[in-house]
Amino acid sequence: MSQMPKPLFCSIGGEDAALSDDEIKSNLFSFLDSLGPREDVLLLPPDYTRFHSQAGKLSRFICEYYNFVSPIDKMEEEGTCTSDEPETKKQKMEAVSNDSSTGDNMKESTTASSAHSPAITILPALGTHAPMTEDQIETMFGKNLVQKEPSPFLVHDWRNDVETIGHAPASMVESATNGMVKDKQWPAQLNKVVWSKRNHDPEQQPHKSVVLSIGQVVPHEVLGMANYNKNLFVGVGGVEAINLSHFIGAVHGMENMMGRSSNPLRSILNYASEHFLQRELDLWYILTVMGTDEETGKVEMKGFYIGNDIQCYNLACDLSLKVNFTMLPRQPKKIIVHLDKDEFHSTWLGNKAIYRTRMAIADEGELIVLAPGVSQFGEDEKIDALIREYGYVGTPATLKSMKESNTLQENLSAVAHLIHGSSEGRFQIKYCPGKLSKEEIEKVGFNYGDLDATMKEYNVQSLKDGWNTISVGGVEEEIYFISNPALGLWAVQKRFDKSNHDDADGSADSVNVSSNQSASSDSGGIGGWKKAP
Repeated sequence: MSQMPKPLFCSIGGEDAALSDDEIKSNLFSFLDSLGPREDVLLLPPDYTRFHSQAGKLSRFICEYYNFVSPIDKMEEEGTCTSDEPETKKQKMEAVSNDSSTGDNMKESTTASSAHSPAITILPALGTHAPMTEDQIETMFGKNLVQKEPSPFLVHDWRNDVETIGHAPASMVESATNGMVKDKQWPAQLNKVVWSKRNHDPEQQPHKSVVLSIGQVVPHEVLGMANYNKNLFVGVGGVEAINLSHFIGAVHGMENMMGRSSNPLRSILNYASEHFLQRELDLWYILTVMGTDEETGKVEMKGFYIGNDIQCYNLACDLSLKVNFTMLPRQPKKIIVHLDKDEFHSTWLGNKAIYRTRMAIADEGELIVLAPGVSQFGEDEKIDALIREYGYVGTPATLKSMKESNTLQENLSAVAHLIHGSSEGRFQIKYCPGKLSKEEIEKVGFNYGDLDATMKEYNVQSLKDGWNTISVGGVEEEIYFISNPALGLWAVQKRFDKSNHDDADGSADSVNVSSNQSASSDSGGIGGWKKAP
């Protein structure tokens, strides 16, 4: 009879590590062995916007362990990359997918007791994003899973398939918003499929269902550090919880959140975990920390953690801050950020270029965002219209508009996004989109740059991540280049240490928060889509 795993089962890696598939499989399969036989397994990986997390590969390894699908050999996996553009997500993934056939002999010995496959369901934690297309699923999870019949993949429906399982106290919300939101509890909401796994009929299913939450720990603009219980309460949560959590993070102050694993919003989610999740679900977290090789620029796994409480998350955060947090010796006057055209098609997603660099750039400096794939502002028509109407005009103006607009009060995630996307007048933002006009960009408060002309001045193929000295128009200038803002956070010490939130004394004016939070039809902006586009 198998003994249940320890709360912290696995903690491997380090700043200089580059974990191999063999190391990952060895620890992952040992963990699955220790769980003992299971008839029902639910996987909660991130979506395509967290492609680099290796959650797709880990999900596939789990399915291979349980003989749910056959292993993909190396040639088949490399065949999923069809893009000719260098340094795209697909090609970068090849660098971290080295040899997915290695370890097969280990699998044969480890999974001898897994000849009978359990039922496996994969519910991508869409959060505020659109569901994955079939091509994205194949690229991230492999062709065997995308071709599996019936499909194991479910689309999170944040409108209809969510249950409120409890509430965090209103006093925590009031404290987290510095007094702005009063007498409002935070609802802990979960997809019904997830919550249903707390129950099972021993006669029909001898062992309890296991829920495996998989994802990457990295600095995050809303919750300080991504993943852990965010993957549940936001990734497969409901509109009221998602909107209020985004608003809490925004009004508490982005500079007070990013790179901090402990903060008032995370405390709210931790309260919900301790009072509801941990007592009801057999829930385990499988967390990665990803970084880049300084010489090759290739993405590689630096840390791998498995546990069922906050300890594995805290350890992953400690490593992520060392790997993903770049503390610069001085403030760049000009930062150039490139957005992968396959990943970033809206400012809703692309504004990571702003979030992740705002604590680094100098006062009166300039951030140039090269965005070849950006064709819209929001991820759905309603949120796109709100961004076009109100623009990225800073916190005071946005909160003033919110007080006067029922629509904004019912779309707190949109309010949070507008706050996050402003430089608050401290530095200039030039957006160079592939498919938005000068008039459209300038109307929302950004400066416009012609993409082709700017790409000629700043050739991303010749720039290296970090400091570069180049000639632009015959004039030599120093710039700081970031090829993928999703992989890190950049700051200078004085700005990271400084609290930039003026209302930390709790004296902020209260605001109205509607209980009727809006979820647009076919919305990818603040939730999921009912159907893939």
